[in-house]
Amino acid sequence: MAPPGERPVILVTNDDGIDAPGLAALAGAASAFGRVVVVAPDRERSGAGHALTLMRPLRVVKRADDRFQVDGTPTDCVHLGVFNLTGGRPPDLVLTGINRGLNVGDDVTYSGTVAGALEATLLGIPAIALSSERDAQGDADYEVAAGLVAQLAAQVLSGHLRTGVFLNVNVPCGTPRGVRVTRQGTRSYRAGALERFDPSGRPYFWIAGADVTPAGEADGDHSAIREGWVSVTPLQANLTDAAALAELSSWTIELP
Repeated sequence: MAPPGERPVILVTNDDGIDAPGLAALAGAASAFGRVVVVAPDRERSGAGHALTLMRPLRVVKRADDRFQVDGTPTDCVHLGVFNLTGGRPPDLVLTGINRGLNVGDDVTYSGTVAGALEATLLGIPAIALSSERDAQGDADYEVAAGLVAQLAAQVLSGHLRTGVFLNVNVPCGTPRGVRVTRQGTRSYRAGALERFDPSGRPYFWIAGADVTPAGEADGDHSAIREGWVSVTPLQANLTDAAALAELSSWTIELP
């Protein structure tokens, strides 16, 4: 929590890169209620998931006061922001996005946007990931997502979110009907690898295209988006399936 009389420190990152318009919209919205420190990848890192760079050094370039680009992943950016780039005081809140495209269902396991919020949660910092659906031309409107930031942040900064939980917010195209609290659905994303050949005749592969399963749960995030609602999903860092603990305890598992 921010000390009395001080504005909260808000760390902002994304996976679309430091020059992405969604990042600018998010930082602008957050600046209305806190000191914003932007630490974002130097280029697009979509699909990076929860990758942390360990086998090479990270380079940081200061673009302006409280604005840094990193040649790493969103997880790297959150790590550096929390420990190194916010002026000696950990942030009170981490915001990631606003992503150009949805992060719902099984997609969240690939998403660098969601991973940034997950990393913050693991480091004990409350977090919100925000994404906006792309239209038929591949563009996204960030106005609605940016407009929700202050409301959601106020609740989170007031301690109304359980420890170990972060929010994944998705906004549909057009004018939403309202806001739904949802579960992570099972809309799954399965990319295919296309084989091509370079001018020398050597094969290469490009992961592109996707098969998406039909929407399932009526209370899932994908269903809310399809029906024109903003989806707000509480996710948690701990992946343990509590319901399976008793079942596994009944197994007989012996050392070989």
